Amino acid sequence: MRLRAPLFGLLLAVASAAAQEQPAITEETPYVQSGMVVVETMLKMSGVRSSDFVIDLGSGDGRIVIEAAKRYGARGLGVDYDPRLVRLATENAAKAGVSGRVSFVEQDIFKTDFSAASVVTMYLLPEYNLALRPRLLALRPGTRIVSHDWDMGDWHADARMTVPVPDKPVELKKSSTILLWIVPARVEGSWRSSLAPGGRSAQFDLRQNFQELSGTVSIGGRSLLLERAVLKGTFLSFRVQEGKRTLRFNGHAAAGRISGQLGIGEHTYRWRAQRAD
Repeated sequence: MRLRAPLFGLLLAVASAAAQEQPAITEETPYVQSGMVVVETMLKMSGVRSSDFVIDLGSGDGRIVIEAAKRYGARGLGVDYDPRLVRLATENAAKAGVSGRVSFVEQDIFKTDFSAASVVTMYLLPEYNLALRPRLLALRPGTRIVSHDWDMGDWHADARMTVPVPDKPVELKKSSTILLWIVPARVEGSWRSSLAPGGRSAQFDLRQNFQELSGTVSIGGRSLLLERAVLKGTFLSFRVQEGKRTLRFNGHAAAGRISGQLGIGEHTYRWRAQRAD
Protein backbone atom coordinates (compact mmCIF):
# COMPACT_ATOMS: atom_id res chain seq x y z
CA MET A 1 0.00 0.00 0.00
CA ARG A 2 1.08 3.58 -0.42
CA LEU A 3 0.54 6.89 1.31
CA ARG A 4 0.21 9.87 -0.95
CA ALA A 5 1.44 12.96 0.90
CA PRO A 6 2.12 16.04 -1.27
CA LEU A 7 2.08 18.46 1.70
CA PHE A 8 2.40 16.22 4.69
CA GLY A 9 2.46 19.03 7.27
CA LEU A 10 -0.82 20.50 5.97
CA LEU A 11 -2.97 17.35 6.05
CA LEU A 12 -5.89 18.61 8.05
CA ALA A 13 -5.98 22.06 6.49
CA VAL A 14 -6.74 20.72 3.02
CA ALA A 15 -9.28 18.08 4.05
CA SER A 16 -12.21 20.50 4.02
CA ALA A 17 -11.62 21.36 0.35
CA ALA A 18 -12.25 17.79 -0.84
CA ALA A 19 -15.91 18.31 -1.57
CA GLN A 20 -15.19 21.28 -3.88
CA GLU A 21 -12.16 20.01 -5.79
CA GLN A 22 -11.04 16.48 -6.57
CA PRO A 23 -7.42 15.92 -5.49
CA ALA A 24 -4.87 15.16 -8.16
CA ILE A 25 -2.42 12.27 -8.13
CA THR A 26 0.98 13.49 -9.35
CA GLU A 27 4.54 12.23 -9.54
CA GLU A 28 5.33 14.39 -6.51
CA THR A 29 3.23 12.23 -4.22
CA PRO A 30 5.71 9.85 -2.56
CA TYR A 31 5.36 6.16 -1.93
CA VAL A 32 5.40 5.08 1.72
CA GLN A 33 5.07 1.40 2.57
CA SER A 34 2.68 0.08 5.19
CA GLY A 35 4.50 -2.22 7.61
CA MET A 36 3.49 -5.87 7.60
CA VAL A 37 1.95 -5.56 11.08
CA VAL A 38 -0.37 -2.93 9.58
CA VAL A 39 -1.18 -5.11 6.57
CA GLU A 40 -1.97 -8.09 8.79
CA THR A 41 -4.17 -5.96 11.07
CA MET A 42 -6.09 -4.54 8.12
CA LEU A 43 -6.79 -7.99 6.73
CA LYS A 44 -7.88 -9.34 10.11
CA MET A 45 -10.12 -6.38 10.89
CA SER A 46 -11.85 -6.64 7.52
CA GLY A 47 -12.36 -10.39 7.97
CA VAL A 48 -10.89 -11.31 4.58
CA ARG A 49 -11.75 -14.82 3.41
CA SER A 50 -11.35 -16.88 0.25
CA SER A 51 -14.60 -15.61 -1.29
CA ASP A 52 -13.49 -11.96 -1.13
CA PHE A 53 -12.29 -9.68 -3.90
CA VAL A 54 -9.88 -7.17 -2.36
CA ILE A 55 -9.10 -3.92 -4.18
CA ASP A 56 -6.20 -1.84 -2.88
CA LEU A 57 -6.28 1.81 -3.94
CA GLY A 58 -2.65 2.91 -4.17
CA SER A 59 -1.14 -0.57 -4.06
CA GLY A 60 2.59 0.23 -4.15
CA ASP A 61 4.60 -3.00 -4.05
CA GLY A 62 1.38 -5.04 -3.90
CA ARG A 63 1.88 -6.41 -0.42
CA ILE A 64 -1.71 -6.18 0.82
CA VAL A 65 -3.42 -8.02 -2.04
CA ILE A 66 -0.56 -10.49 -2.21
CA GLU A 67 -0.89 -11.22 1.51
CA ALA A 68 -4.69 -11.53 1.16
CA ALA A 69 -4.18 -14.14 -1.55
CA LYS A 70 -1.38 -16.03 0.25
CA ARG A 71 -2.94 -16.13 3.70
CA TYR A 72 -6.67 -16.24 2.97
CA GLY A 73 -6.99 -17.40 -0.64
CA ALA A 74 -8.74 -14.17 -1.67
CA ARG A 75 -8.60 -12.63 -5.13
CA GLY A 76 -7.23 -9.12 -5.44
CA LEU A 77 -6.59 -6.10 -7.62
CA GLY A 78 -4.01 -3.40 -6.93
CA VAL A 79 -4.34 0.05 -8.48
CA ASP A 80 -1.42 2.48 -8.76
CA TYR A 81 -0.54 5.38 -11.04
CA ASP A 82 3.21 4.56 -11.04
CA PRO A 83 4.11 2.00 -13.76
CA ARG A 84 7.33 1.07 -11.95
CA LEU A 85 5.40 0.04 -8.86
CA VAL A 86 2.85 -1.85 -10.95
CA ARG A 87 5.73 -3.85 -12.49
CA LEU A 88 7.27 -4.42 -9.05
CA ALA A 89 3.97 -5.60 -7.57
CA THR A 90 3.42 -7.95 -10.51
CA GLU A 91 6.90 -9.42 -10.00
CA ASN A 92 6.27 -9.79 -6.26
CA ALA A 93 3.02 -11.64 -6.94
CA ALA A 94 4.84 -14.06 -9.22
CA LYS A 95 7.52 -14.69 -6.57
CA ALA A 96 4.78 -15.33 -4.00
CA GLY A 97 3.04 -17.78 -6.33
CA VAL A 98 -0.27 -15.88 -6.41
CA SER A 99 -0.24 -14.44 -9.95
CA GLY A 100 -3.36 -16.43 -10.75
CA ARG A 101 -5.30 -14.71 -7.96
CA VAL A 102 -4.12 -11.11 -8.08
CA SER A 103 -3.34 -8.48 -10.70
CA PHE A 104 -2.15 -4.89 -10.80
CA VAL A 105 -3.11 -2.01 -13.08
CA GLU A 106 -1.64 1.39 -13.80
CA GLN A 107 -4.56 3.76 -13.27
CA ASP A 108 -5.78 6.87 -11.50
CA ILE A 109 -7.71 5.73 -8.41
CA PHE A 110 -10.34 8.41 -9.08
CA LYS A 111 -11.07 6.83 -12.47
CA THR A 112 -11.07 3.24 -11.20
CA ASP A 113 -14.21 1.11 -11.12
CA PHE A 114 -14.05 -0.69 -7.77
CA SER A 115 -17.73 -1.66 -7.62
CA ALA A 116 -16.85 -5.38 -7.71
CA ALA A 117 -14.88 -5.20 -4.44
CA SER A 118 -16.07 -6.86 -1.26
CA VAL A 119 -13.09 -5.30 0.59
CA VAL A 120 -11.43 -1.96 -0.24
CA THR A 121 -8.10 -1.07 1.36
CA MET A 122 -6.30 2.27 1.24
CA TYR A 123 -3.54 4.39 2.73
CA LEU A 124 -4.59 7.79 1.45
CA LEU A 125 -4.77 11.29 2.86
CA PRO A 126 -8.03 12.69 4.26
CA GLU A 127 -8.84 14.78 1.17
CA TYR A 128 -8.57 11.67 -1.00
CA ASN A 129 -10.75 9.66 1.38
CA LEU A 130 -13.41 12.37 1.35
CA ALA A 131 -13.32 12.65 -2.43
CA LEU A 132 -13.83 8.86 -2.71
CA ARG A 133 -16.45 8.68 0.06
CA PRO A 134 -19.59 9.04 -2.12
CA ARG A 135 -18.45 6.18 -4.34
CA LEU A 136 -17.51 4.03 -1.35
CA LEU A 137 -20.94 4.60 0.20
CA ALA A 138 -22.53 3.50 -3.09
CA LEU A 139 -20.85 0.07 -2.93
CA ARG A 140 -22.88 -3.00 -2.05
CA PRO A 141 -24.09 -2.91 1.56
CA GLY A 142 -21.77 -5.04 3.66
CA THR A 143 -18.64 -4.11 1.70
CA ARG A 144 -15.76 -3.55 4.15
CA ILE A 145 -13.48 -0.55 3.80
CA VAL A 146 -10.20 -0.34 5.69
CA SER A 147 -7.99 2.73 5.94
CA HIS A 148 -4.52 3.12 7.36
CA ASP A 149 -4.37 6.17 9.66
CA TRP A 150 -6.91 8.48 7.99
CA ASP A 151 -10.65 8.78 8.52
CA MET A 152 -13.59 9.85 6.35
CA GLY A 153 -14.84 12.94 8.13
CA ASP A 154 -18.23 12.60 9.80
CA TRP A 155 -18.68 9.05 8.52
CA HIS A 156 -17.36 7.53 11.73
CA ALA A 157 -15.56 4.21 11.61
CA ASP A 158 -17.34 1.07 12.83
CA ALA A 159 -14.11 -0.06 14.48
CA ARG A 160 -10.56 1.16 14.96
CA MET A 161 -7.35 -0.29 16.33
CA THR A 162 -3.93 1.24 17.02
CA VAL A 163 -0.85 -0.94 16.62
CA PRO A 164 2.83 -0.14 17.38
CA VAL A 165 5.01 0.33 14.29
CA PRO A 166 8.57 1.01 15.55
CA ASP A 167 10.00 1.32 12.02
CA LYS A 168 7.29 3.62 10.64
CA PRO A 169 9.05 5.95 8.17
CA VAL A 170 6.70 8.93 8.63
CA GLU A 171 5.35 10.84 11.66
CA LEU A 172 6.94 11.19 15.07
CA LYS A 173 4.61 8.70 16.73
CA LYS A 174 5.64 5.15 15.91
CA SER A 175 2.16 3.66 15.71
CA SER A 176 -0.62 3.31 13.15
CA THR A 177 -4.40 3.44 13.50
CA ILE A 178 -6.47 1.10 11.37
CA LEU A 179 -10.08 2.13 10.70
CA LEU A 180 -12.88 -0.12 9.45
CA TRP A 181 -16.20 0.85 7.88
CA ILE A 182 -19.00 -1.45 6.75
CA VAL A 183 -21.08 0.08 3.97
CA PRO A 184 -24.61 0.44 5.39
CA ALA A 185 -27.82 -0.41 3.56
CA ARG A 186 -30.04 2.56 2.78
CA VAL A 187 -32.99 2.11 5.11
CA GLU A 188 -34.08 5.69 5.79
CA GLY A 189 -37.79 6.27 5.18
CA SER A 190 -41.15 4.69 5.96
CA TRP A 191 -41.79 0.97 6.20
CA ARG A 192 -45.10 -0.91 6.62
CA SER A 193 -45.47 -4.12 8.56
CA SER A 194 -48.01 -6.50 10.06
CA LEU A 195 -46.93 -7.71 13.48
CA ALA A 196 -47.45 -11.17 14.91
CA PRO A 197 -49.27 -12.33 16.88
CA GLY A 198 -52.57 -10.86 15.80
CA GLY A 199 -51.55 -9.03 12.63
CA ARG A 200 -51.46 -5.51 14.06
CA SER A 201 -50.45 -2.83 11.54
CA ALA A 202 -47.23 -0.93 12.20
CA GLN A 203 -45.40 1.84 10.41
CA PHE A 204 -41.70 2.37 10.96
CA ASP A 205 -40.20 5.78 10.22
CA LEU A 206 -36.44 5.35 10.11
CA ARG A 207 -33.82 8.09 10.13
CA GLN A 208 -30.27 7.34 9.05
CA ASN A 209 -26.93 9.14 9.24
CA PHE A 210 -24.46 6.77 7.60
CA GLN A 211 -24.65 3.67 9.89
CA GLU A 212 -26.33 5.55 12.75
CA LEU A 213 -30.01 4.59 12.97
CA SER A 214 -32.93 6.14 14.86
CA GLY A 215 -36.67 6.61 14.41
CA THR A 216 -40.14 5.72 15.60
CA VAL A 217 -42.79 3.07 15.05
CA SER A 218 -46.54 3.69 15.11
CA ILE A 219 -48.56 0.83 16.59
CA GLY A 220 -52.23 1.15 17.47
CA GLY A 221 -52.12 4.93 17.14
CA ARG A 222 -49.14 5.29 19.48
CA SER A 223 -45.73 6.55 18.37
CA LEU A 224 -42.89 4.69 20.09
CA LEU A 225 -39.17 5.42 19.96
CA LEU A 226 -36.67 2.93 18.60
CA GLU A 227 -34.05 2.03 21.21
CA ARG A 228 -30.62 0.38 20.91
CA ALA A 229 -30.76 0.75 17.13
CA VAL A 230 -27.93 -0.87 15.17
CA LEU A 231 -27.22 -0.87 11.43
CA LYS A 232 -24.31 -2.93 10.12
CA GLY A 233 -24.30 -3.60 6.40
CA THR A 234 -27.70 -5.06 5.55
CA PHE A 235 -28.39 -6.07 9.16
CA LEU A 236 -30.44 -3.88 11.48
CA SER A 237 -31.83 -4.37 14.97
CA PHE A 238 -33.66 -2.27 17.54
CA ARG A 239 -36.02 -2.46 20.50
CA VAL A 240 -39.36 -0.82 21.20
CA GLN A 241 -40.89 -0.52 24.64
CA GLU A 242 -44.66 -1.02 24.41
CA GLY A 243 -46.00 -0.59 27.93
CA LYS A 244 -44.46 -3.37 29.98
CA ARG A 245 -43.50 -5.39 26.89
CA THR A 246 -40.24 -5.11 24.99
CA LEU A 247 -40.46 -5.80 21.26
CA ARG A 248 -37.13 -6.90 19.80
CA PHE A 249 -36.71 -6.52 16.03
CA ASN A 250 -33.88 -7.71 13.81
CA GLY A 251 -33.53 -8.44 10.13
CA HIS A 252 -31.76 -7.84 6.84
CA ALA A 253 -32.72 -5.10 4.40
CA ALA A 254 -32.59 -5.67 0.63
CA ALA A 255 -34.62 -4.71 -2.42
CA GLY A 256 -37.15 -2.63 -0.49
CA ARG A 257 -37.88 -5.31 2.10
CA ILE A 258 -36.73 -6.20 5.59
CA SER A 259 -36.86 -9.88 6.54
CA GLY A 260 -36.16 -11.03 10.08
CA GLN A 261 -37.60 -11.78 13.47
CA LEU A 262 -39.68 -10.16 16.20
CA GLY A 263 -39.01 -11.30 19.74
CA ILE A 264 -41.54 -10.80 22.53
CA GLY A 265 -40.59 -12.36 25.85
CA GLU A 266 -39.66 -15.97 25.19
CA HIS A 267 -41.48 -16.09 21.86
CA THR A 268 -40.07 -15.40 18.42
CA TYR A 269 -42.12 -14.56 15.32
CA ARG A 270 -41.33 -13.93 11.71
CA TRP A 271 -41.10 -10.23 10.89
CA ARG A 272 -41.39 -8.64 7.46
CA ALA A 273 -41.51 -4.98 6.46
CA GLN A 274 -41.93 -3.29 3.09
CA ARG A 275 -41.06 0.21 1.96
CA ALA A 276 -44.00 2.60 2.11
CA ASP A 277 -42.31 5.55 0.34
